[in-house]
Amino acid sequence: MVSYADGPTAEVSVAVNATPADLWALVSDPSLPARFSKELQEAGWDPDGPPPGIGAKIFGRTAIGGVGEWTTTSYVTAWEPEHLFSWAVGNKDNPAAVWSFQIDPAQDNTSVLTQRVRMGPGPSNIKKMIDEKPEDEDGIIEFRLAMFQENMEANLAAYKELAEGLSETDKR
Repeated sequence: MVSYADGPTAEVSVAVNATPADLWALVSDPSLPARFSKELQEAGWDPDGPPPGIGAKIFGRTAIGGVGEWTTTSYVTAWEPEHLFSWAVGNKDNPAAVWSFQIDPAQDNTSVLTQRVRMGPGPSNIKKMIDEKPEDEDGIIEFRLAMFQENMEANLAAYKELAEGLSETDKR
């Protein structure tokens, strides 16, 4: 049995013919996934907060048909340029989810880009659904992870296309 309290995760990786620097320029922009996601409508850095880095805030707006629309505040928890960008949604000590992009250099100026999400353990719409129907926890989590997976696959396909286009431009 999968439990929300155990922090179920989903992750997607893709090999990209681009340098970590090319990929970092994309993944460190929190507004970019909204271009490709079926859920994330907009996101961006807090204009009144600290500059991008650990502790910076990201504001977001999400919508899911049949569920509703909501806003989030996220906090950057890892910021290692050209390698790792992670943020906690909601309460940074008890997040609704933790998202990340990780870039690992590979051979011949290629990189592996990974996007991951860990649900919980904090309050979220998924947690509310589970609390209302605890007997359906497995199905609720499986369904949500599949939605995350689909959005992450779309993100990484688009990031790959954009990064490889950037790399081609640099070679000219």
